[in-house]
Amino acid sequence: MNKPVQPMSSLSLKLPKADRSIETYRLAASRTFPAKLEGPLNRIAFSAVHTVADPFADNDPWLSAAVDWDRTIAFREHVWDLGLGVAEAMDTAQRGMGLDWPTSLELITRSVGAAKRRNALVFSGAGTDHLAVEDAKSLDDVIRAYEEQISAVEKVGGRIILMASRALAKLGRNADDYAKVYDRVLSQVREPVIIHWLGDMFDPALTGYWGTRDLDKAMDTAVAIINDNAAKVDGVKVSLLDKQREIDMRRRLDKRIRMYTGDDFNYAELIAGDEQGFSHALLGIFDAIAPAASYALSRLAAGDETGFHDVLGPTVPLSRHIFKAPTRFYKTGVVFMAYLNGHQDHFTMVGGQESTRSTLHLAELFRLADKAGLLANPELATRRMKIVLATHGLES
Repeated sequence: MNKPVQPMSSLSLKLPKADRSIETYRLAASRTFPAKLEGPLNRIAFSAVHTVADPFADNDPWLSAAVDWDRTIAFREHVWDLGLGVAEAMDTAQRGMGLDWPTSLELITRSVGAAKRRNALVFSGAGTDHLAVEDAKSLDDVIRAYEEQISAVEKVGGRIILMASRALAKLGRNADDYAKVYDRVLSQVREPVIIHWLGDMFDPALTGYWGTRDLDKAMDTAVAIINDNAAKVDGVKVSLLDKQREIDMRRRLDKRIRMYTGDDFNYAELIAGDEQGFSHALLGIFDAIAPAASYALSRLAAGDETGFHDVLGPTVPLSRHIFKAPTRFYKTGVVFMAYLNGHQDHFTMVGGQESTRSTLHLAELFRLADKAGLLANPELATRRMKIVLATHGLES
């Protein structure tokens, strides 16, 4: 079970602060979380997981992806051991920010195969990202692009997360345009899908999704389309970082349809829910905090809501920091956590995205992860933080 241990008073390092000073930071008391799921869960929880880059590949990172497949799948095994599902080839995996469709399909194929060998849960992203936005001339082009990716994922035995489409955001003018695309696509899927409404804070190219910049009208359109296709929809993942909109939408959905929170700012209270319902989870932050998330969810299932909040509550400041604007760069913080916690031996990312956050950002991430008890091996994390500081010319 979760047990605090003695403070690591001997562990300290020098960290930069926003005022250009350097502080000697002493690590707080650590916490340990089970490496495997403890007890059944009463929420479905997916971790949208990252891709581990191959640091030895002789490629051009901005132009092509090189993946360390063994470490990438090993991380998924870690997530499955904790009782969480894997949301594969989503934006956390750098889909559309370094990971192209052919590489995404290989990732999906490998992940689905690994999941089947252990009867684990995985849903995979299908979208239209192989269709360049400038090449999309009609809604039929968007439909064909969706059909191609859905067919490919289903062919390897995968379940679908229907991702938002940049091409549709460009071409869709109104609710009727979105209904045409979603009705056609959903009518063809083999099994119910999870629909992903990704806000423009995650991807500016999705501004005006559902045919309007008015979020109230956009929700009206989304709810109508989803409820009209309820038999084909397992659930909806909402990533708007607006808890009240998620709650409002959850209450309007057909009772057969699950709400999967994608709110990396307010997930704890949304998962806990209220007398009118709760959200399941499909979260990028669950990549970075998987052991704590698993344990917290097991406490919630056991009726210990206080224990749930005691574990998950301290992770929220870290998540808000990782997902701060520009939110689309949150992947850097997620991968940095994987590096600190020993899931990979380097801080190299697909697309060279390790450069998207500042040294100050990474230093504050370290502090917040420590305060939440999320550094699995404080000595290792401290050594690795010192290495990163040294590469930026800061002695620690």
